[in-house]
Amino acid sequence: MFKVTFAFENGSEVEAFANAGDNLLEVARGANVAIDAPCSGNGACGKCRVQLKGGELDSKKTLHISDEEFEKGWRLACMSKICADVEVLVPDIASAYKSRMKVADLSSKEEIAIFEKAKNQVEETGIQLRNSLEVVELQMTEPTLDDTMPDVERLTRALRKFMNLKRIRVPYAVLRKLPDVLRASKFSVKCVVRVTPDDMFVYDIFDAKEDVIMGGLAVDIGTTTVSAVIINMATGEILAKSSSGNGQIRYGADVINRIIETTKPGGIKKLQDAVIKETINPMIHEMCRSIHLPENQIYRMCVASNTTMNHLFAGINADYLRTEPYIPAFFKTNSLFASDVGIEINGDAHIIMAPNIGSYVGGDITAGTLVSMIWNRPEFSLFIDLGTNGELVFGNSDFMMSCACSAGPAFEGGDISCGMRATDGAIEACSIDKETMEPTYKVVGEPGTKPVGLCGSGIIDVISELFMTGIINPKGKFVREGKRVRHDHYGMGSYVIAFEEEAGSVKDVEITEVDIDNFIRAKGAIFSAIRTMLSSLDFDVSMIDDVYVAGGIGSGINMQNAVNIGMFPDVPLEKFHYIGNSSLTGAYLMLLSTQAEKKTYELASNMTYMELSTVPTYMDEFVGACFIPHTDASMFPNVHQR
Repeated sequence: MFKVTFAFENGSEVEAFANAGDNLLEVARGANVAIDAPCSGNGACGKCRVQLKGGELDSKKTLHISDEEFEKGWRLACMSKICADVEVLVPDIASAYKSRMKVADLSSKEEIAIFEKAKNQVEETGIQLRNSLEVVELQMTEPTLDDTMPDVERLTRALRKFMNLKRIRVPYAVLRKLPDVLRASKFSVKCVVRVTPDDMFVYDIFDAKEDVIMGGLAVDIGTTTVSAVIINMATGEILAKSSSGNGQIRYGADVINRIIETTKPGGIKKLQDAVIKETINPMIHEMCRSIHLPENQIYRMCVASNTTMNHLFAGINADYLRTEPYIPAFFKTNSLFASDVGIEINGDAHIIMAPNIGSYVGGDITAGTLVSMIWNRPEFSLFIDLGTNGELVFGNSDFMMSCACSAGPAFEGGDISCGMRATDGAIEACSIDKETMEPTYKVVGEPGTKPVGLCGSGIIDVISELFMTGIINPKGKFVREGKRVRHDHYGMGSYVIAFEEEAGSVKDVEITEVDIDNFIRAKGAIFSAIRTMLSSLDFDVSMIDDVYVAGGIGSGINMQNAVNIGMFPDVPLEKFHYIGNSSLTGAYLMLLSTQAEKKTYELASNMTYMELSTVPTYMDEFVGACFIPHTDASMFPNVHQR
């Protein structure tokens, strides 16, 4: 057995033991050390870079590590085997997807405005922001020798007088604390209940003197990133917000790799634990700690995620999603409770799941469609959710069509050498001087935060600026020279946005020709999906009245830059609207409003799903779009004029 020490930039260490020949990435996974591996460890992405600080590793040389970097000790964890005691440095960029959990400061107007706008727009359609949870206050007579009624019957009788319902359910968790609470409060209590036309369910009981908050939890489970809010179910007030990398990413950046991982012994449980125990539960604890709210006072949860994530969250076999005829176990379910899946909130909390409509169009899109409001407008609108899967909805109040394309993880920083999600240290906006080729950038975080990598919005800006300044050609190859443009021994070009001494990591922040090529394919998937869906309806881009863009890829997308690179159609900029993380906002609305929840089910059932893989012209459209901005210049007249 050999000792393996994983050291981190903050000075902490994790020790593990391994046998000779064990894969370093697998050792890290076993020790719960977060190392990003979007390709699931096949050496294709180059994201699992670690630096050898002591001892030995049996490592294969790859194109992702230059000779100079190899000399400095840089290795790919997935291409390294244990052969002796060893110490490796895990840089921030390799573990940022997990280690940089962020609990948002909700004092910012921007954070609140997104949710307030969504509430107002939904209310304007006549949907009431009310749900079935209530706090009821009861005063009961104390028992005597002449009145020996059991505590639970005393409680149910008092509740039945308050609300004339035949069936009242008191679960074990309430029954267990009932005797002590009744006597400590002198039989004056508050109960958190769920009331339906048929029955009442008692979630909790408190002394009447206590201030009781009915907490609710809305979660967007993205393939790369998980976001959540805790709200007051009575008022809709957002109490806390958090985001984190999805712990499943170390098993692959895309859903197919993760589904394959579930087919291995214990795989389903491993993937479920990665998203619940390693991601969602720590987020819940951090948020509850920040607002001093006990976790068991969260009485309802709403999840919005794609079809695969829904299955992995619920611990249900997702293997049939990746093989013909691509059949999920469910589109809609109301059968999940917190205790079923190990979510550490009130064990009896019901979990609402935004409904799926296809194998690759899930609840994140139906929840987002609710927020986009395209279902309530006569104008033709296009809704685009940018993530590992690019999902689209086109239509109006009369009809809606949806489809999904495999964009890959590039929009969330995956498949990009210095890519990362939109958290502290990510460059989220950038411009480049045409003459000097010097960059000016904006970094997520407090003023003075040093750049660590690029998030999705930053990548869009950098590639657009490189193209518009003539530094790269339409194929994404470097054609200008300068101190920030360099080539490795294999001739691959790269552009340095922040040199090592300027950066907050142990290497330069740069974008390479391989990165650009990966992003061109991602943006090509989006544009070709738009074209294919519109063509199937005999529409063209000129008939689009509004474009609503969603996705947590940064503080917002520079729409002009997205058009410049050919990701979005060349239509007037005033038609574009960035609506943030619409999946999370939609989950928030479904959590807060029973009518909004029902409306989302209605939208899902009325939406037509288009399977792009069955459309013969899609691949031709995709090939044409893998160019900046496109092989057909006539589609982007304004870009070429600029």
